[in-house]
Amino acid sequence: MDAETFDEEKYVDLFPQLQQAYKNVFNRMNDEYDSTLIHGIDQNVLNESEPFYDDAEGFYLEVPEEPYERLSGTGVVVSEDRFETVLAEYIAEIEAELERTFA
Repeated sequence: MDAETFDEEKYVDLFPQLQQAYKNVFNRMNDEYDSTLIHGIDQNVLNESEPFYDDAEGFYLEVPEEPYERLSGTGVVVSEDRFETVLAEYIAEIEAELERTFA
């Protein structure tokens, strides 16, 4: 897989695999952490994230700006430090899952 191919095919030919990779990580994270927090991150932060592939660096995820603020009004109560820790692990898990799926 190269960066150009992934970018061109991620939402067409690779979309079912991409969805399954995200679902696998969601299920693992949901088992390990508070489901309300994981659901909040999934629906309010990762729903607008974008997966990319770089030939040198591998897979990475870009998330929208100010992700913690995206939880306001959702009913999710979590400290910003805890949120940042869980989000960082969630992103790392997605990146690793994408590597396993598409490498």
